[in-house]
Amino acid sequence: PREEIAYVTCTYRNTCIDQPDFLATIDLNPRSPCYGQVIHRLPMPNLKDELHASGFSTACGCSDGATRKRNKLILPCLISSRIYVVDVGSECRAPKLCKMIEPVDVFWTCDKGYLNVPRSLPSGDVLIANMGDPAGNGNGGFIVLDGETFELKGNWEYELEVPRTGYDFWIHPRQNVLVSSAGFVPRIAGHGFSSNDFKKGVFGRRLNVWNLSCRTLTQCFDLGEDSLPLSVKFLHNPDAAEGYVACALSGVVYRIFKYNWAVEEVIRIPPKEVSGWIMPKMPAFIADIIISPDDKYLYLSNWLHGDIRQYDISRTCSPRMLGQVFVGGAIVRGGPVTVCRDEELKCQPEPLVVKCKRVWGGPCQMQLSLDGKRLYVTNSFYSTWDKQLYPDMVREGSVMLQIDVDTDKGGLNVNKNFLVDFGKEPNGPCLAHSIHFRSGDSTS
Repeated sequence: PREEIAYVTCTYRNTCIDQPDFLATIDLNPRSPCYGQVIHRLPMPNLKDELHASGFSTACGCSDGATRKRNKLILPCLISSRIYVVDVGSECRAPKLCKMIEPVDVFWTCDKGYLNVPRSLPSGDVLIANMGDPAGNGNGGFIVLDGETFELKGNWEYELEVPRTGYDFWIHPRQNVLVSSAGFVPRIAGHGFSSNDFKKGVFGRRLNVWNLSCRTLTQCFDLGEDSLPLSVKFLHNPDAAEGYVACALSGVVYRIFKYNWAVEEVIRIPPKEVSGWIMPKMPAFIADIIISPDDKYLYLSNWLHGDIRQYDISRTCSPRMLGQVFVGGAIVRGGPVTVCRDEELKCQPEPLVVKCKRVWGGPCQMQLSLDGKRLYVTNSFYSTWDKQLYPDMVREGSVMLQIDVDTDKGGLNVNKNFLVDFGKEPNGPCLAHSIHFRSGDSTS
């Protein structure tokens, strides 16, 4: 079915507005008088949580997925390390908070903090990736929630198997494998993006392959110094033992495939030589990747340069770019950054204006409709880095855009009739990040 509701995580942290984060419910039904508007806001009971990633408590990949429903949305907090469980089943247009796990319980039970991506395990339990320990030191890994009661069950991995950093992960039940990415050390990177942090181990570089049933680390791939692998996605075909991982700072997408598990570089976006920025070279910052439900296309968001790209992955080992659209970014014409040398573009892109709203920031989190024709995108990555690199976006509020997709020949276009303006929130401009649809989407 066509998506009619979206749930978007919104934060006020680092916006100078002393309000709690909230879960926004967006009306996506074109026939509705509230189309493209926030129709409900569920505020959290605490301040400065930084709602970030989100995920349903039961995914399609579960063994009895035909009878399971997505009734609970899990909201881990990146900074406070709280976990909120939201009931979206009783009243999907007005979700309610049904459970909260306090940080002290996470700290004492698991010695983990800085919680990020939640996903369902085949057993029905919920696995949440984390980036550090309670003090913000690098200490990746996972914590487990009971899939029925949402009680905290403890750590997932064995103590000796803990990687230095963590961020995202994806599960392939038929291959009995879990693949996780690295992220960054929150205690240091939490002060802002700094060129001084390169070559100091602040930004992750490893891709980890785990035995899903044994919960043991079986392989590690070093993707290069300061590559910062973030987003991991497998193909949707449950028999296809391959997927992709995107590296934020190196601008590289790797294919990971079953050959005793191996990786190969398949996409590389070159950096741009610039002036007026914090470094002489601006890397391609791949914040997110999404694979269409038919495994035909891969989409990536380039948060710093400002573009979204569509690749044909019918030949998985050699993606071919078919579409590209700029939706803001740090290199737009008329801004403080001047591009001195660019291997791809002949001129700097124009600023984007949708429904009389200037779009600040660059594309970050994406979500794709089940028919593959509508790609939704928000533009907040992490409030501390947002404030440093895109201060105009923090001041004016972030947005949610719709990109129309040509699913036959390929191609992307910004839909100029759709805009969710989070700069007009009742409590002031906020920052929007994760997107999920009530009816299911390309990442659940």
